[in-house]
Amino acid sequence: MATPLGWSGASVSHRETGIPWELELGAALLGPAGTARGGEIIKRFEQKGFCLVAMKFIHTSEDLLKDGLVKYMDSRPLLAMVWEGLNVVRTGRVMLGETNPADSKPGTTCGDFYIQVGRNIIRGSDSVESTKNVISLWLKPEELVEYKSCGRDWIYE
Repeated sequence: MATPLGWSGASVSHRETGIPWELELGAALLGPAGTARGGEIIKRFEQKGFCLVAMKFIHTSEDLLKDGLVKYMDSRPLLAMVWEGLNVVRTGRVMLGETNPADSKPGTTCGDFYIQVGRNIIRGSDSVESTKNVISLWLKPEELVEYKSCGRDWIYE
């Protein structure tokens, strides 16, 4: 049975699931181009073995955006996600690639899914601290759900 996470810091303790270490939470925000083509991106994180513990469509306010981004970012809903896993922040950054798609390697999300920096498809937290900021900005603590995925025993020792 799923239960709300009591998240207040950098990682989550899994007393119910019996995992002996702390798993990080990492946040990602799919932009307008991402919500148009996001299924493949979500699939990549799931295939890696990360667990999606929160997902919510949102609209951002103009005061949170830089002037040039308002029209683009308001063109579609954004998708806020929180992923859980061992080293999810660092690994997620590698999976996303460089912000400039010209510098991103093939196989990374940015290298495969977009061409111009101004049409960035996804943003990912670069630290546990930025994950906390993203969660507090877009989600309520009770919207993060703890559960043991069916593949966890095949992913973690």
